[in-house]
Amino acid sequence: MDRNDFQKVIDLASAERGCTIVEVAFDDDDNVFEVTIDKDGADVSLEDCEYIHRAVLAAFDRNIEDYSLTVSSRGIDAAEADEMLKQ
Repeated sequence: MDRNDFQKVIDLASAERGCTIVEVAFDDDDNVFEVTIDKDGADVSLEDCEYIHRAVLAAFDRNIEDYSLTVSSRGIDAAEADEMLKQ
């Protein structure tokens, strides 16, 4: 997956939700992406994370690109997010 194209998609999707990108981490093979977002004056919602995640899903075919994506907010780690999703 092209990093510039990926960055454009997450920048646009985060702006549409009123969020900012805090960090984007890639693994060595460029197939695992971790995006951390924040929102000025408000909490980041699960819907914000889902919106950005779905924007990436719509832009890139996982069967062709073969990637893994995690979108989370600052202050909530992946384990906490997983627990929230199970509820």
